[in-house]
Amino acid sequence: MDTIAVLGAGIMGAGIAQVAALGNYKVILRDIQMTLVEEGINSIANNLDKLVKEGKITLDEKNIAFNLIEGTTDLSMLSNADLIIEAVVENIAIKKQIFNELDYICPDDTIFATNTSSLSITEIASVCKNPSRVIGIHFFYPVPEMKLVEIVKGLQTSDETLLKTQNFINRIDKDFIIVKKEHPGYVVNRILIPYINEAIYVYAENIANANEIDLAMELGAGMPVGPLKLADKLGLDTIYSILTAFYEEFKDSKYRPHPLLATMIRGGYLGEKSGQGFYKY
Repeated sequence: MDTIAVLGAGIMGAGIAQVAALGNYKVILRDIQMTLVEEGINSIANNLDKLVKEGKITLDEKNIAFNLIEGTTDLSMLSNADLIIEAVVENIAIKKQIFNELDYICPDDTIFATNTSSLSITEIASVCKNPSRVIGIHFFYPVPEMKLVEIVKGLQTSDETLLKTQNFINRIDKDFIIVKKEHPGYVVNRILIPYINEAIYVYAENIANANEIDLAMELGAGMPVGPLKLADKLGLDTIYSILTAFYEEFKDSKYRPHPLLATMIRGGYLGEKSGQGFYKY
């Protein structure tokens, strides 16, 4: 496996492209507009410069990694990749459309991976002629810093696809767990997202303000970042979509998103990416 393609040049996609390039893979970073691709590549350049300043990589390593990354808006260029990682919006219809298009242009042995945090790998794979090559590779934000990756098999994911995926994760210096049963949220988000939702309930009930809630969990429970700060980082729309998927699957009230979340989203309060969430940015 020599070439990795990443679909989506946003925060997650750019992070995946960065760690793949540092793993000495040739990387194709694709998005629908060249301005988005350029923004992703610029963020990678800035992150690599920061790593050099911190002494975590050398200038030569930075230059080698950066020169391995190529940006494009042309989907057909991805046919040259050995592994394609989709990191677009958390919408199953969009993901299925992308995988269907890739299925027509890529060789039979190309591995298709999705970075979804909650959606069904089996359903996404259903649009492919060969669903055995589809797998979930769930990275965590921020990708360069977070060591864990969840590997998720669909119903028809082959052992060969799983093995190649494990080899890829090892080469980019990440640890992984294999999710044994496909369920919304897998392991981390199944635990994390309801925790964030409960913090929103505490906030909405005016028990404490956002800063106090976060401080309580950081200093009182040893969390590296409080739940509402984390919600803003992940995107309130993303939190809402994951909770909705959980609630539809499990029909358990503990997964019901607080109504405040929907109100904030309608008002354009999405967190860091919109400049306003539980905090102003």
